Amino acid sequence: MKKFILFLVVIQLCYSCKEREEVTDVKTNSSTEEKKFDMYEMSEMALLMEQMYVDNERLKKRIEKGDTIGKFPNHFLKIHAAVMTDKQENDAFFKEQAAHFIKAQELIYEDPNNAKEHFNNGIDACIKCHEVKCGGPIPRIKKLYIK
Repeated sequence: MKKFILFLVVIQLCYSCKEREEVTDVKTNSSTEEKKFDMYEMSEMALLMEQMYVDNERLKKRIEKGDTIGKFPNHFLKIHAAVMTDKQENDAFFKEQAAHFIKAQELIYEDPNNAKEHFNNGIDACIKCHEVKCGGPIPRIKKLYIK
């Protein structure tokens, strides 16, 4: 009798373990089917702005150390033509702010004696635009100011 009960318990355990595996497999398959990830691709403008940020970090360090400034990075001029994530954002306001930014950046290289002032004016232009267009990067941009 004890052997028979033990046999039933073992069969019950095997059956319940097998059933759990099937349930787990079903849940795993359905959850992986539901999770489809789309890869985010940055627009030309977003990539350009990331590059401009890195360039301005380097420029800030050179200005603070009193090193030579170098030459104006011509790829900044792509700001006027780079494709934005939302093409409608490239409106008159953006174009005006982009022109202010470029002018301030050019002045850094033309008038290195006042590089700090021109640099901070360029950062002001970035922030003014981002206050209207896309506020997310403002805290990061503010870190570029030269005190």
